[in-house]
Amino acid sequence: MKVSIVTITYNSAATVEDTIKSVVMQDYPDMEYLVIDGKSKDQTLSIVERYKDKITKIVSERDGGLYFGLNKGLKMATGDVVGALHSDDIYAHPQVLSHVMELFNKDPELEGVYADLNFVNRDDTNKVMRVWKAGAYEPDAFKKGWMPPHPTFFVRKSVYEKYGYINTDLKLSADYELMLRLIHKHKIKIAYLPETIVKMRMGGVSNISFFVKLKANIEDKLAWKLNNLKPGLLTTLRKPLRKIGQYFKKAYNLFFY
Repeated sequence: MKVSIVTITYNSAATVEDTIKSVVMQDYPDMEYLVIDGKSKDQTLSIVERYKDKITKIVSERDGGLYFGLNKGLKMATGDVVGALHSDDIYAHPQVLSHVMELFNKDPELEGVYADLNFVNRDDTNKVMRVWKAGAYEPDAFKKGWMPPHPTFFVRKSVYEKYGYINTDLKLSADYELMLRLIHKHKIKIAYLPETIVKMRMGGVSNISFFVKLKANIEDKLAWKLNNLKPGLLTTLRKPLRKIGQYFKKAYNLFFY
């Protein structure tokens, strides 16, 4: 069974090589890798070109931003399963795709897999800042503010073809809307892989300012409305509050492990 990985780049010269290396070092044999660039103005493309013999497809053209690029890559992907790794994130170890695909290969009815994620220092990816333990999914978990880390979310290509791709009308919460739609609304069959598979650098667009967070919270509410779903009474409050616990999980891990 083939897996496709999509990486979106735009002026990502400072971090993209780490991302690429973490993908091409994966030991899963049946992998397709697509890099979709938004017409970078820095050295991103020259770095990507160094690995062209290990990248299935490289596209560089102007687009509408991250989510437009992701949709482009998802639609181009020919794998049975598709995952996305952003250009400042890295896979935690070379067996990530093997572990993910083992679950898909064991269960023909499985439609999605997600796992845990560590937020790391932007300059030192071995320095953990927050720990996101997703935990097993429970019905109505989204109403309690739960969501899986999108960079760890792998989905069968057929699911996108059936239920639609990323809603590009949303600028900050399109990943949340996608998972809300697929998991909560359409109830695709998912499995939790209880291990950290992605390291995400701190300082991304979604957490750089109070106003960005406020706009994201508004878009979270819109995600429910767009899907004709009714959130819980405190859903949009409980979602950001869950992030506080990620710092405590980091402290627990450091103390006990």
